[in-house]
Amino acid sequence: MVVFVVLVVSVIVAPLVYWVSTGTASSSGGTPLPTDPLQRAIALQEMYPLIDGHNDLPYSLRWILKTNFSSTDLRLWQPDLMTDIPRLRAGRVGGQFWSVYVSCALQGADAVQTTLEQIDLVKRMVAVYPDTFAVALSSADVRTAFKQGKIASLMGMEGGHSMHNSLGALRGLFDAGARYMTLTHSCNTAWAQSSAGPTMDPPLTAFGVEVVHEMNRLGMIVDMSHIAHTTMRKVLDVTKAPVIFSHSSVFSICKNQRNVPDDVIQRIPANGGVIMVNFWPSFVSCSSNATLSQVADHIEYLRNSVGADYIGYGSDFDGIPTVPKGLEDVSKYVELTAELVRRRFTDLEIAAIVGGNVLRVMERVEEVAKELQSKEVPSDAHP
Repeated sequence: MVVFVVLVVSVIVAPLVYWVSTGTASSSGGTPLPTDPLQRAIALQEMYPLIDGHNDLPYSLRWILKTNFSSTDLRLWQPDLMTDIPRLRAGRVGGQFWSVYVSCALQGADAVQTTLEQIDLVKRMVAVYPDTFAVALSSADVRTAFKQGKIASLMGMEGGHSMHNSLGALRGLFDAGARYMTLTHSCNTAWAQSSAGPTMDPPLTAFGVEVVHEMNRLGMIVDMSHIAHTTMRKVLDVTKAPVIFSHSSVFSICKNQRNVPDDVIQRIPANGGVIMVNFWPSFVSCSSNATLSQVADHIEYLRNSVGADYIGYGSDFDGIPTVPKGLEDVSKYVELTAELVRRRFTDLEIAAIVGGNVLRVMERVEEVAKELQSKEVPSDAHP
């Protein structure tokens, strides 16, 4: 337990908190946290940044509402969205990976251009609401934003088609601000098999291995949501840095190919990665309906399988057509955390799950990048 306490303190910014070896937390003044589950959840999320792995608000703003920030004021409740500033604040969100998703229908230069436009949309959102959001490009930026009372705004590309088989484009997208890339979306790339695509042999080609390595060298997190189970195994064979599943759940509970099988789950501790549990009922209960309790079942399964150090939240809000009862929008994160309190997760475990684990991954990815950059030059590989 002492080792775990040291680890948590080293990777999580913890204003006004004091860790004790029992796995409980109290305020800096020594006042115990509330015993009521919801009030305790709120207190914990006010001390530790909740960092969600995947939110499709940029997609919803552009393609569904077909609007911009002059006609959609995120400071007001938005009935057509799952995300707005009042509900982000109510949910005690400390950081968010905004997906800069583009459809598989867009390929080639069109995909690259549209991904850059989505990155620009996120940056414009931050500029319009500077008191609420701050662009975050590193783990240090997340901590700084949280200290300032702002929501750290990170960006993740959802699908390798966004880089159009070009490591130069990948580097340009990293420079623009993308900090993870999901290797595929619902379509295969020329170099990696999707969970929804036709079988590839191998599921990760030699160029795909180069993509993973260049992401490691850059400091871009490898996201294994959406890829085939066979691709997951191959990526774990070759990556030098921790991976994430930005929005995936447990295959043994819901046998959807988008979810993570047990043999892959068992390899995550050695890799140091994080599985960020998705809220879409199709991945939670394999039906059109689900509940908050069923989402917590996935989290508890992972805790019982490999421990709390490898779990996170990856809602997929504003990218899913239905939501679990009790998890209707971003204001409800505190309700999910309260359910973990009821299930006797310790404060240390909850602090790790809501954000500490993904911060640890970010830190290690940054360290690996520094190591690789000290001895390697950018790759000029191509398919």
